[in-house]
Amino acid sequence: MKRNSFLLASAIAVVCSCNDAASDKTPVPDSTGVKTTTANDKYLSQPLVTHIYTADPSAHVFNGRIYIYPSHDTATGTPENDNGDHFNMMDYHILSMDSVGGKVTDHGVALHIKDIPWAGRQLWAPDAAFANNTYYLYFPVKDKQDVFRIGVATSKTPEGPFTPEKEPIKGSYSIDPCVFKDDNGSFYMYFGGIWGGQLQKWKNNQYDSTRKLRQPDELAILPRVARLNADMKSFAEPVKEVKILDSAGNLYKEKNNDQRFFEASWMHKYNGKYYFSYSTGDTHNIVYAIGDSPYGPFTYKGLLLAPVEGWTNHHSIIEKDGRWYLFYHDVQLSGKTHLRNVKVTQLTYNPDGTIQTIHSQK
Repeated sequence: MKRNSFLLASAIAVVCSCNDAASDKTPVPDSTGVKTTTANDKYLSQPLVTHIYTADPSAHVFNGRIYIYPSHDTATGTPENDNGDHFNMMDYHILSMDSVGGKVTDHGVALHIKDIPWAGRQLWAPDAAFANNTYYLYFPVKDKQDVFRIGVATSKTPEGPFTPEKEPIKGSYSIDPCVFKDDNGSFYMYFGGIWGGQLQKWKNNQYDSTRKLRQPDELAILPRVARLNADMKSFAEPVKEVKILDSAGNLYKEKNNDQRFFEASWMHKYNGKYYFSYSTGDTHNIVYAIGDSPYGPFTYKGLLLAPVEGWTNHHSIIEKDGRWYLFYHDVQLSGKTHLRNVKVTQLTYNPDGTIQTIHSQK
């Protein structure tokens, strides 16, 4: 792939979350142009909701009910550019349902960017967790200096509304937080995304705005992890890199862009093993790697979800009533990269613990 086309693809692929242009303009209603007729036999599954555009679904089971914490794409007409400013995101809507296939409830606005004191723009893909009799919503947003940080907001109910902390999590950076609870009760946050997610600008947890993307023969940029303190609002340790290895035990290079990390971390556990899955970005795969520790290293195992319709993908994995499910997004409703819709399908393990590849179109 030529360098220019690689950069363009990367620029588009990173936007697995969406941004707010930090203006006071009243946005165009995000339901503008949403198709209400969704049935189409070529797709494996249909959008969970059709009245708004949604993406980057982080799903969890709380109190026996499935709650989905997605990004909220909006049709504001913001001009497109390589930084993804046309992904105009200003709030979060939380969805829930009793079971897959059941009625989906939109609980309305759970958090708006105007209520986050330190936020500048670009409210991208969130995640959630429950501890201390409290629900925590984790979100990336650019601060007033236009640097991505990760914030946290709290609520006594899983659907919110959520009240944000006055400052971002100290030591946090980049995008796409995923918070995983291990069997011993410890919580870990995985995060990071290159290109618009700014991960390439960080080295040894220090920010340098002049740092560039890696060259093809350089080692690929790695995702990050940190264990959370009991308060769920701070890191208990310095942020670490997460090593992803090929079958020979080698780190990937930037040119291995069908397998190396780009964004959209997710962690789940199955039969005592840690499954770290992520998006490869410009090659549009959702892939997975397996390890014996929440810190890794993780050995690449294969393709989890083949490329969907649209330039981006971002997923989550849960178990409910003895079955495993994969949540993801595509652009069935709009056909536009910045106006996406979340979906769900069943996930199947092989006897050896590998996962069967899912194809979102028949």
